[in-house]
Amino acid sequence: MRELLDDIDRWTVAGRRVAIARVIDIEGSGPRQPGAAMAVNELGEVAGSVSGGCVEGAVVTEALAVLHGERAAGVITFGYSDDEAFAVGLTCGGTIRLFVEALDW
Repeated sequence: MRELLDDIDRWTVAGRRVAIARVIDIEGSGPRQPGAAMAVNELGEVAGSVSGGCVEGAVVTEALAVLHGERAAGVITFGYSDDEAFAVGLTCGGTIRLFVEALDW
């Protein structure tokens, strides 16, 4: 999370809204460990990583939905048997759970 602070600070100073996605749990093999985080601003700019690339695009979509009020903050899950996760490239055989929320400082 510390590596995201410079980007978050720059975005918030510029008046941008920011969402945070954090890995909260993995089952089986996962690309990143719990605690890994990614920040997304309202323009779709990204800092950090929650999956090493395999589900980042889907997470950005979910984060933007939270920022635009189209989705409530909460847990999203990607797993090997999840058709969406397979489509976006999570083929590591595990399941990852992320908590996505708007940053409110």
